[in-house]
Amino acid sequence: MNLSQLRQLQPYLWSLPRQPGEERADVLLYGSAPLLGSMDDKVLEQIANVAGLPGLAGAAMTMPDAHWGYGFPIGGVAAFDAEQGGVISAGGVGFDISCGIRCLRSNLDVGNALPEFGRLADTLFHAIPAGVGEEGHLKLNPAQIDQVLREGAHWAVNQGYGLAADLEYIEEHGRMSGSVPDNVSELAKKRQRGEMGTLGSGNHYLEIQGVEKIYDVAAASAFGLREGQIIVSIHCGSRGLGHQIGTEYLVMLAKAASRLGIRVPNRELACAPIQSPEGQQYIGAMNAGINCALANRQILTHLARTAFAQVYPKANLETLFDVSHNTCKAEMHEVDGKPRLLHVHRKGATRAFGPGHPMLPERYRDVGQPVVMGGSMGTGSYILAGNRANPAFSSASHGAGRALSRHQSLARWHGRQLVDELARQGILIRTRSMRGVAEEAPGAYKDVDLVAEATEQAGLARRVAFLRPKVCVKG
Repeated sequence: MNLSQLRQLQPYLWSLPRQPGEERADVLLYGSAPLLGSMDDKVLEQIANVAGLPGLAGAAMTMPDAHWGYGFPIGGVAAFDAEQGGVISAGGVGFDISCGIRCLRSNLDVGNALPEFGRLADTLFHAIPAGVGEEGHLKLNPAQIDQVLREGAHWAVNQGYGLAADLEYIEEHGRMSGSVPDNVSELAKKRQRGEMGTLGSGNHYLEIQGVEKIYDVAAASAFGLREGQIIVSIHCGSRGLGHQIGTEYLVMLAKAASRLGIRVPNRELACAPIQSPEGQQYIGAMNAGINCALANRQILTHLARTAFAQVYPKANLETLFDVSHNTCKAEMHEVDGKPRLLHVHRKGATRAFGPGHPMLPERYRDVGQPVVMGGSMGTGSYILAGNRANPAFSSASHGAGRALSRHQSLARWHGRQLVDELARQGILIRTRSMRGVAEEAPGAYKDVDLVAEATEQAGLARRVAFLRPKVCVKG
């Protein structure tokens, strides 16, 4: 990205000036000069297009890990006011609805557990279905799928997958209200019947990590974190169901925009007013997709606990937090000094409520929401805490963010060589696809340390702990 196009407002905040005759809201970009300079110009084009959508409240924004996506840039945040003609956009949510990370803390130490990491990697690999189109042992009938879409992680817990105590530490307490299973097509439901409790492919993973560094002692204590501790991160979403919802509603919303005379600069931004029949129909389906993802991560949590118990009989894995980064949520936010109910699109961005927020578990209320920032399998990840005065509608970076496309990665790296190289570094990879490893090479991502620092310096969230990967299961 050519930084000469931008105006620097603060060390980690930039704006995109309007061109003569250009009618749109403000565009704000959070990040350091090196991070923004490494982004494709397509990010600017996409977020400027978002700023031209009806009913936008405040500015259209990008997080420090932003990169080109479908419709919205990944790392894009925009809030819309239904009372002001605000819209809902499938391209602002993403095809993998409610893709997110479930983070589990353990009572194990890396040093003591290290001799069995190889066996743990193999056990997890056989226990966790992963890969393109990979199905699990759980096969659901149509009535059960509808229950999942209504009840989310509560359904999974009621079926014996995990613990009721997990629900307190899941976004929306494990069940998104406003789900309408009838708004989800039979094809979408059919795709999901065998995919509950599966990771999928691409950048999804189950990773065993060690807490290497603590930045914020008070927040780490509240989160139950300590140096040397083993952490488990599960990154996945709503699988085939979410993708099918996104595919189908993109067409429906495009027709709605045309019917209502809404001009969108790119068909990928197909949208409809929040209060329109089409907008409400998509929201009901999207909320069903969120519940699907929450249930999926709950089942995977149970499978991970079962695998750990086979290798470490005294292992205890507690849910630290589960947060999505492909959603649109109705939330109260202050704009120009007045509280407003806004529909906040977060595409590759994580909700990051600050201290005192009533939706936080009591355990975390004094320090803020855990924000899980996934890195790559060869570098590391961060746990941060939300800030009270977050300037981006309580949003933060969701990960390192891609620096190279999957095609570019395949041309540069070979999966087998990467697996061997990472093994020499003490990082064990288990995968069904060496091509997938090459696509997800550590070098294909931005420097997660720079993203975490920029996220903190921009006031979005503050660093609590750095996690180093030890074992990674991928599709």
